[in-house]
Amino acid sequence: MAKPGTLCRILDEAAGTVAEDGGASHTADALRLAASDLAAKLRADGLAPDEPVIVALANRAADLASFFGVWQAGGVAVPLHAGAAEMTRATILEETGARFLVADGTVARLAAPPPPARPQLDGAALIVFTSGSTGKPKGVVLAHDRFAGKLDALQDLLALTPNDKVVLPLQLIFIFGLWVALLSLKTGARLELVGKFTPAGLKAHLPDATVLATVPSMLRTLFGEGEVAAPQLRTILTGGEGLGTHLAGAIATQLPSAGVFDLYGLTETGSCDFCLRPADAETGRGSIGRPTPGIDYLISDDPAAGATGAGPDAAGELLIRTPFGMIGYLDNPDLTQTAFRDGFFRTGDVARRRPDGCVEIVGRIKEIVSRGGNKIAPAEIETVLCAHPAVAQALAAGVPDPRLGEALHAAVVLRTGSGASADELRAWCAARIERFKVPDAIHVVAALPTGPTGKAYRPGIRALADAAVPTGTQGR
Repeated sequence: MAKPGTLCRILDEAAGTVAEDGGASHTADALRLAASDLAAKLRADGLAPDEPVIVALANRAADLASFFGVWQAGGVAVPLHAGAAEMTRATILEETGARFLVADGTVARLAAPPPPARPQLDGAALIVFTSGSTGKPKGVVLAHDRFAGKLDALQDLLALTPNDKVVLPLQLIFIFGLWVALLSLKTGARLELVGKFTPAGLKAHLPDATVLATVPSMLRTLFGEGEVAAPQLRTILTGGEGLGTHLAGAIATQLPSAGVFDLYGLTETGSCDFCLRPADAETGRGSIGRPTPGIDYLISDDPAAGATGAGPDAAGELLIRTPFGMIGYLDNPDLTQTAFRDGFFRTGDVARRRPDGCVEIVGRIKEIVSRGGNKIAPAEIETVLCAHPAVAQALAAGVPDPRLGEALHAAVVLRTGSGASADELRAWCAARIERFKVPDAIHVVAALPTGPTGKAYRPGIRALADAAVPTGTQGR
């Protein structure tokens, strides 16, 4: 049975509605009924306490009922996109040992034996898989009470009301999309889920929207498609990548009444650790603002962590301490331990504290690429490319892009006597990984770029991109 004080209380007390593409609208009562039915099915199938359950998601109201059904049955929800690549699906199944997958209120059995009991999952609500620097996804374990506390802190910051219409084109597999959905239910707002982002499709939701949650790449595309009619829009929630001065100016010009909350955070910390609030938009431009409620931070003075000197404006790794963060990485205590320093999570981002008190990100220690707000591990892409029979070596990296923030480029060295075009290699990737992970451009080269030590050098990918017309451009 669900434990008292869990996220289940959100649905117990919800009074709003959830709409989805196609016009269907679902009341809180309908969600409660669907969640209760699913919980009963899982209990009848023998779900053990704190057992992981895969939740297949397609940005529909039924997805939210699935989360609550798993929680009511005492399980731990593992978000997985309904259209996830087979490699991603197989990895998550292997890592969790999940016996059950739920989708649209149905329960599918994936395996017979139950996974081992995991004390780590006591009180856990979610296992969210994120890209790791090694290329192997990491299962971030998030607790009911901590995530519920984060929602309370976000409500103090954002003040959603039952009169709000919240438009959400973000996928529920990501913590950003999930907390927006849960907070909308918690506050009684009307939530509109957008299944697949297109500028025209999103614009159709905006005439009476009051809150829009999105990422900068979507906003760049949206504002690049002409005027945006959203006369009632009062709040834009964005994050996952830098907003940029030009985009911030375009929003201010077209939607002067819409305050932008530019958010920074990680899945591991419970999301939204910093916010550049609308009141600070002008003076704080170019920064991630100041900490959100309950957050402490440090700028590391450890030279190995990217520090560049001493003093209040010195750059170093941004470290975050939060009561809302993860329990740990699933079944990986060593990785969990190395992710922290004296109780502060190591973000991998290099930051500095500006004289105005705002924090500014100036670089990254970790190699994760942020493509349109989606985090991609270059090592994962290299592994997929090197599995092609014609590929001897591969190196991937992010390249600055005006629309996506970063585009994903890869350099490939072919085996002697073998041949493969960039388009063929991209098609190979597309058959094995999610679409957003497929390189935007692949450069077939005689040798990978190397640095001063002679090792493969990711920054050299940018030089390849600047020196040549990219081949195999995705055109997305």
